Amino acid sequence: MSWTSERARVASLTRSRPANDPDLVAARRDLRYERLAAYIEKTVSEAPLLTDEQFDQLAVLLRRGQQQLTAAASVNPATKLGFAEPGGDAA
Repeated sequence: MSWTSERARVASLTRSRPANDPDLVAARRDLRYERLAAYIEKTVSEAPLLTDEQFDQLAVLLRRGQQQLTAAASVNPATKLGFAEPGGDAA
């Protein structure tokens, strides 16, 4: 699904569901994923080939972000889905 389709899904669910509704939370997570995936795909397609070391460094950055979200989720479950900054409130 494209990020624009996900955006429409979030907009539709927002009209009839509370902010903590599991379907709405999942739709917001999916929207963030689709936008990030589209950005990465565009950036990679325009960039020169990466060395193995550069590729590994980027993979570390992505994994570190996931680890930070996982750690923060143990404190604030909304963070697990990417909707709260560590130590902050869910959006």
